[in-house]
Formats: sequence, C-alpha cells, structure tokens
Amino acid sequence: MSYILVLYYSRTGATRELARWIGEGVERAGMEARLRTVPPVSATCEAVDPDIPAEGDIYCSEEDLRNCAGLLLGSPTRFGNMAAPLKYFIDNTSGLWLNGELIGRPAGVFTSTGSLHGGQETTLISMMLPLLHHGMVIAGIPYSEAELHHTQTGGTPYGASHVAGHASNTTPSQDERSLCIAFGARIAALAQKLEK
Repeated sequence: MSYILVLYYSRTGATRELARWIGEGVERAGMEARLRTVPPVSATCEAVDPDIPAEGDIYCSEEDLRNCAGLLLGSPTRFGNMAAPLKYFIDNTSGLWLNGELIGRPAGVFTSTGSLHGGQETTLISMMLPLLHHGMVIAGIPYSEAELHHTQTGGTPYGASHVAGHASNTTPSQDERSLCIAFGARIAALAQKLEK
C-alpha cells in the first residue's frame, strides 16, 4: 500500500503534535500515514543514540523516504530555519537526489514556533528548498480552506504551522488542527492523482 511519509523533528513535542494531526488528514484521504522522526544532533562527535528511540516514532530510514508516495516535512523553527537534526538528515539524501528517486512526488512542509512572529514562513521556505532540488512537487494550503482567513494563531499558505508559546505548552488551536488535517488530506489526494 502506498504511504505518505510524515517526517519531522520535535524537541518539545509541539511539532510532533502537528505531525499527528497531519497524519490524521492523510488517513482520512485513504492513505497510510507513516510517521517518522530523526535523532538529535550531538555537539560531541562520539555521542551515539540508540537505533530506536526509547519512545515516540521510530527514526526515518533512507528506504522510508525512497518508497514514499508523498512527503510532509516538519521542523520547529531555529532562527527562522529548520532545526539542525532535520537538516542533517536531508543533507545525507544526496544518493536519492543523484538517482532522481523523489522527482514528481508531492511534498509539503509544517512548523511550530514559540511566538507568532517567530519565523514560521522562513522556516517553511527553508524546508522547501531541498525538496525542490529533489524535484518534488511542492504544495501548500490554498485559501479555499476557510481557517486561513480567520486564524489568530498558526496556519499559512506555505504550510501548516502552530504557535506553541515560549514554554511550548500551548496545544494546537482548532484552526491549526483543521489546517493540519486538510493539509495531510491534500498531499494524500495529490499523491493518489500522481500515482495514476
């Protein structure tokens, strides 16, 4: 069965929560949502994490990425950019790039920030850049989704987003959840069309 890879990094759980809602949208559209994460990056070169995390989603493999019908990529914002662990993972996908293995597959991006003006849109765009190099077909959230017109928290045409608060203790708003579900369903629907 085809699946949409929902690949994310989350340190405090806010981006993981978005991944769950996005995965629900993928499943509602009739596809499997395969949630995967990446390990943290250590400042100490000798540090090694276990191959399987103690809790949460398992780490993404190159095979998970190679075989997906579509991709939803998520990261918290770090100075207006994606977090280093996700960037590190993406930087190691040059083999897939050289072989053109992701060309033509739909992709979208999502993020979480501590504040409303914490760099959501630049982070989303930073995640799009390597996907464009992979030849993926980038899709955002169209303004036909009513929540984009009245959200007071997260949600952009560039991708799903969430304002988690400085302590990362704010749960996604109804608008943010609805936009995540719609976004997951949109990428799944695009993947189904492109597979035909």
